[in-house]
Amino acid sequence: MVAAWAFLAVPAPSAAAAPSAAGASCPDVEVVFARGTGEPPGVGGIGQDFVNALRSKVGAKSVSVYGVNYPATTDFPTAMAGINDAGSHVEQTAANCSTTRMVLGGFSQGAAVMGFVTSAAVPDGAPSDAPRPMPPQVADHVAAVALFGKPSEQFMSQIGVPPVVIGPLYAGKTIDLCAPGDPVCSNGGNWAAHNGYGVDGMVDQAAAFAANHL
Repeated sequence: MVAAWAFLAVPAPSAAAAPSAAGASCPDVEVVFARGTGEPPGVGGIGQDFVNALRSKVGAKSVSVYGVNYPATTDFPTAMAGINDAGSHVEQTAANCSTTRMVLGGFSQGAAVMGFVTSAAVPDGAPSDAPRPMPPQVADHVAAVALFGKPSEQFMSQIGVPPVVIGPLYAGKTIDLCAPGDPVCSNGGNWAAHNGYGVDGMVDQAAAFAANHL
């Protein structure tokens, strides 16, 4: 399964996402996205495709982007850094930009990261230093959650980590997309499907879902 994680990267480079500058005016919308394994810092290829699609659907609304800061390597326990970073950023944005509506997203390992960020409780089997759930009121600032190729319960079990459970405050505004044959989120064996969310129409589907929730 360690070898399998090495295949989860999308080889196409993407533009790095810049966090909102301190003191800058608060945007109407902020996308907080966690990239997949092996992608360079930023939001990754699927993340950038999602941001572009969402911007095309929200009219004159201003949209900023934050790429979750974490290693995104095949050393899966380091994903804890992403859960901490994303959760802290979301909480800070909710406190400092009360009118900003956030859209959370992630691809592959990043989808697991963002799924854990929404959890209502620390899952059984999580490390003792696992971050605590975000305060319930933070959910009021999150308009939508878009997950692409989220690792299945079986996949997570095989690498020795708890399954991802979306918290009830976020479940109704979450779109959890799994391409047919994707071996990470299903029992399929088509790795091309896992790396094809940018071209199979699902990015646009998720962007439409998020735009409708803004």
